[in-house]
Amino acid sequence: MRAPIRILLADDHPVVRSGLRAMLAGQDDLELVGEAATGEEAVARAAELTPDVVLMDLQLGAGIHGSEATRRIVAEGASRVLVLTTFDTDADILTALEAGAIGYLLKDAPPADLHAAIRSAAVGESTLAPGVASRLVDRVRAPATTLSTRELQVLRYVADGLSNRQISRAMFLSETTVKTHLVHIYGKLGVDSRTAAVAAAVRKGLIRSH
Repeated sequence: MRAPIRILLADDHPVVRSGLRAMLAGQDDLELVGEAATGEEAVARAAELTPDVVLMDLQLGAGIHGSEATRRIVAEGASRVLVLTTFDTDADILTALEAGAIGYLLKDAPPADLHAAIRSAAVGESTLAPGVASRLVDRVRAPATTLSTRELQVLRYVADGLSNRQISRAMFLSETTVKTHLVHIYGKLGVDSRTAAVAAAVRKGLIRSH
């Protein structure tokens, strides 16, 4: 008999963890071996337990972001990370996938879809929520008007209220490069101000609203 797929659950909400625990309990080939409430804890537990699959939320309280935790876990090479989150903006999707996540599901996915995605992740196959897949296809079809990952990062900092100088420090870029990114962002979004760029990006689902 094949050994069950060992799973680490990383989510900062106890109620969510409880619900996911119950969803996994009835599957003979899935075994929950640990839980984590922060990004740092997820990285440490993954190193300790070497699960087959880490179910990773993106927003994990005040610690490191789920994408950064994903990057660190994937870098160790022992576990695959399947993102399970409520966020489906371009910025979240691209950051997680570039960090090495093998799949990206939303928390409203039916239990059967989650079970199937875990099994796929365990054997190295990717699973994307339908809406996530559609957003990625749209980006490929319209590259000239699509914001790059770096541009989305700049725009998120703008939405957080950072100045060009603060953004340049956070991203280790020159202020001139930040300004160039903003010019490209304005052109792609058809706007002429920081406020309008943020509003347009939120409306299009590129970044989260605050």
